Amino acid sequence: MCEQVLGIEPAAEEEKPQPRRTQADKWAMNYEAAKQFYEREGHLTVPRKHIETVLCEDGGELQFRLGSWVNNQRSRAAALSPERVEQLSAIGMRWA
Repeated sequence: MCEQVLGIEPAAEEEKPQPRRTQADKWAMNYEAAKQFYEREGHLTVPRKHIETVLCEDGGELQFRLGSWVNNQRSRAAALSPERVEQLSAIGMRWA
């Protein structure tokens, strides 16, 4: 009806908004950024204001506030799942 009366056409695929990311997806992407930093630098002592740029498979770039994220993970260590603690420990996270 909208198409016929108002002349409105449905949005094309490229015009539709991207699906929202879950908290688990966001954590996984930040973890990948931390892993990239660790592989490059050999440690996970990230300056608080550091921004890590990650190249995407499609050629784009994503930027992560890695310093803030790492500090937040340290301060929330008691609330993290054992799997996440293990993942971060494996890439050199200092917990104290």
